[in-house]
Amino acid sequence: MSEILPPVEPEALLPAEKVKQFPAAPGVYLMKDSQARVLYVGKAKNLRNRAGHYFTKAAAEDMRTADLVKLIADIDYLEAETEVDALLLEARLVKDIQPRFNIDLKDNKSFPYLQIRMREDFPRVEFTRTPRRKGVKLYGPFTSAKSLRAALQVLQRIFKFRTCKLDIAEADERWRWFRPCILHSIHQCTAPCNFRVSKVDYRKQIRALRLVLEGKKAKLLREMERSMQEASAALQFEKAARLRDEIGALKTLSLRGDVDKDVQPDVFQIDPKRGLAGLRKVLGLSRTPRTIEGVDIAHLGGDEMVASLVTFIDGLPFKPGYRRYRIKSVQGVDDFASIREVVTRRFRKLAIEEAVFPDILLIDGGKGQLNAALEAFRLLNLEPPCLISLAKREEEVYRPEAVEPLRLSRHAAALRLLQYVRDEAHRFAQHYHHILRRKKLEE
Repeated sequence: MSEILPPVEPEALLPAEKVKQFPAAPGVYLMKDSQARVLYVGKAKNLRNRAGHYFTKAAAEDMRTADLVKLIADIDYLEAETEVDALLLEARLVKDIQPRFNIDLKDNKSFPYLQIRMREDFPRVEFTRTPRRKGVKLYGPFTSAKSLRAALQVLQRIFKFRTCKLDIAEADERWRWFRPCILHSIHQCTAPCNFRVSKVDYRKQIRALRLVLEGKKAKLLREMERSMQEASAALQFEKAARLRDEIGALKTLSLRGDVDKDVQPDVFQIDPKRGLAGLRKVLGLSRTPRTIEGVDIAHLGGDEMVASLVTFIDGLPFKPGYRRYRIKSVQGVDDFASIREVVTRRFRKLAIEEAVFPDILLIDGGKGQLNAALEAFRLLNLEPPCLISLAKREEEVYRPEAVEPLRLSRHAAALRLLQYVRDEAHRFAQHYHHILRRKKLEE
């Protein structure tokens, strides 16, 4: 049977014309030079409008953008669900690619979190870049450390929680003679360090704080806006300005990702041995797995589809085993057919070469994606390895013969390892250090 060739691509548009076809949606845009090297990665609430600005006379004359504009030979984009997702994606891509014209995001800092230590008698509230996984309530990651710190100050004035590092125990009577810090004197802390607030009442403060952090802050904002208007009407302009800034700081709390969805591997360390041992147990394997391959499908610019395959050995990424594929036999956007093609191509090659199959093949997606991969093995008349899929929304693990998916603890080492493989496959598929280079994708 003759090979199905990809359609002939039309002549490439100039960047200024190409950007007019971008969606009016959130995402990131990537400026490239004549050698397809990424010069700059930017985020946008509206991709078409923001990226289009670079091809105006004003941008060509502006000292901040003139040098960049001269070198732009091509432009591409990745769409995001929300503006927050675009912010997080921009920071990750800049760290990965290190573009020449991106300055602010090249450091190795991770995104910050707000952490409440719930197991303490009087839970402390912290700004942190190295959050704990157990015994805490996490919010984040936040896209701006400055905004989070400002919001934390506002929240402390309202809810009067502690941010100190003291280990305060209700049963330790020595705290009755402890001298509270200045935050109590200026009415920004109820001083649990001196037992000036009971454990029950302090936890009510924390509960109110959590309600605001979890999205129920509309009433609080309305009250603050009313106070601001009253202060302005009474010519109390300094108070009105302070309230205005506090309202703005609170509103930035919505500019954050999801703790479980936006996992940062460099923040939440994964124990490979525990993860592999956990997978052996929950998947009912006869021996501890050593090799895991992960597959993800990506839509580039909303049309052309590619796939990534990543390899993990003993729970760690094995970069020489990474592969990328251009989808050849599928017209339009069809994740199921694309997965079927990639799995077919990958395992037909392994079978011909009599190579060893991975212990686990992980597909990004739900039951439908899993069935597409299973169908590929049926067409090849091959016995699949341990085949599973991981659905993003609920992080459920699907298996071919199981009616119900596995629901693992969010803190389970086995789930964390599967998430690491899935996220690495997604990152590699979207990684413009590879995508935007004009190299032939793997046949």
